[in-house]
Amino acid sequence: MLYPIITHEAEHRANQVQGEGEDSSAWVKRSCPPCGPEPGSGGKKGRGNPVSVQLFPPELVEHIISFLPVRDIVALGQTCRYFREVCDGEGVWRRICRRLSPRLREQGAGARPWKRAAILNYTKGLYFQAFGGRRRCLSKSVAPLLAHGYRRFLPTKDHVFILDYAGTLFFLKNALVSSTLGQIQWKRACRYVVLCRGAKDFASDPRSDTVYRKYLYVLATREQPGGVGGPGGRACDCVEVYLQSSGQRVFKMTFHHSMHFKQIVLVGQETQRALLLLTEEGKIYSLVVNETQLDQPRSYTVQLALRKVSRCLPHLRVARMASNQSSTLYITDQGGVYFEVHTPGVYRDLFGTLHAFDPLDQQMPLALSLPAKILFCALGYNHLGLVDEFGRIFMQGNNRYGQLGTGDKMDRGEPTQNFARSRSQAHRPMVHYLQRPIALWCGLNHSLVLSQSSDFSKELLGCGCGAGGRLPGWPKGSASFVKLHVKVPLCACSLCSTRECLYMLSSHDIERRPTYRDLPASKATGTSESTVGTGTSQDPGGTARACEEYLSQIHSCLTLQDRMEKMKEIVGWMPLLAAQKDFFWEALNMLQRAAGGGGPGPTPPES
Repeated sequence: MLYPIITHEAEHRANQVQGEGEDSSAWVKRSCPPCGPEPGSGGKKGRGNPVSVQLFPPELVEHIISFLPVRDIVALGQTCRYFREVCDGEGVWRRICRRLSPRLREQGAGARPWKRAAILNYTKGLYFQAFGGRRRCLSKSVAPLLAHGYRRFLPTKDHVFILDYAGTLFFLKNALVSSTLGQIQWKRACRYVVLCRGAKDFASDPRSDTVYRKYLYVLATREQPGGVGGPGGRACDCVEVYLQSSGQRVFKMTFHHSMHFKQIVLVGQETQRALLLLTEEGKIYSLVVNETQLDQPRSYTVQLALRKVSRCLPHLRVARMASNQSSTLYITDQGGVYFEVHTPGVYRDLFGTLHAFDPLDQQMPLALSLPAKILFCALGYNHLGLVDEFGRIFMQGNNRYGQLGTGDKMDRGEPTQNFARSRSQAHRPMVHYLQRPIALWCGLNHSLVLSQSSDFSKELLGCGCGAGGRLPGWPKGSASFVKLHVKVPLCACSLCSTRECLYMLSSHDIERRPTYRDLPASKATGTSESTVGTGTSQDPGGTARACEEYLSQIHSCLTLQDRMEKMKEIVGWMPLLAAQKDFFWEALNMLQRAAGGGGPGPTPPES
């Protein structure tokens, strides 16, 4: 039996369907000649009858579409309503997922499990760019076939560790390999092995220099055997310590089955290494180990104690942690930020004074005053970065090399909103505030921001010290955020920089929606200061800042109708007279009807 196939004319017809509306059906042309002359054909050859794709069995259409590349399936789903429903079905994505990851047994949870799993495995990748050498281009590491997407990664002294969404921790090794020309060369992350399974999180020495990352601490869940004559085994959380050089496990500590943790960070020196564990309930526990004795074959008991931030503030529910050698930062579920600083030097760099520092009580949490809810952060040695719910970036701390991105080299003792510098078509320097970053990273004396431009392409911005090539394209560094000469992958989601290399992790999770909110007009006009809590202002009315926010919100809308509706909403926010607002709303309705809006649109809000 011969099946009709899609011809070039059908592809042209599918492109026309998108402009005709979603009620149109998808049509193809019969490529096989009929057995005899059809009525009304007049015996003409080479002209077939159009046949609707909807007449084909759905299973056949899904089977054919599943062989297309993922990029083509997404494009095909945008042609008409029928193909959108077919390409968005779980049957198509189940076949794609099994083709991309044949060994994946379970698709996971969520509203669209197969589509999420397929896109996670299609977009996964670890990219790196070495700072030294003649070749300064972006390279891709080996991709473990067993990995179910990439959740997070950590480079160490010699290798790279990657955790996937199934809880499997992979050990990517550097090795000597033979090139196509027969030459032996040293290659990064070219071989991989499975380090362990059932992992929840992992951490190593929090300093920026990977030389100090000798051990890898893995938070995992293990099944413990039951007693004699008792019930079966129970799942208990534990911390396993591995040598980063060989992947050998040297230490293990198991917790009570009633305690469940979700994150681990390290703080302190090797001889007094403190492990901070975050529970599912938002409480912080800590224990201290001596790393210099971990490789000795002996058994001892460590004490797990409740951290002071959870003892003194029992009502707080911590959502995530960040740490460095001498400080720890906590973000609550309500967006509040609390700080622990353990050395006077770092405290002076961060806050500009030693007024509230108590050397006898270093675990006392300090609350930071911020204008909005904080979503995530990055913690360097003596500076930090915060991102709030409106996508604004605030920096604080030491600014000797310009690592705060404020345009100068003055230290900031409180959170300061930063900006980026670019050039217009007239080659004049332009200053705009960074908004809605994807990832933020703070190193020893430089900072990096991964952002997305208006055409959905990714770009990497950096500021601070440029020595050693750590700011590609800016060897002398920059006191404000500038665009780096790095080709960023389309689905990059996190980054990390070491002394030798820049790493970027690529993985797209469809369930991880953007959580940023639009900045209200009251905050856009009322926070014109560049520094939170100060009275200095270069724009007394905040008009320029407000208009910049408005344009950014309009530009983020995908269609013309959405931009019209957003403009109507913005007119309601602006401090205009009632007659002026009515004029703009009526003018926008006229433009919307002329553009094919099909109606006057929603009623304008009350002024």
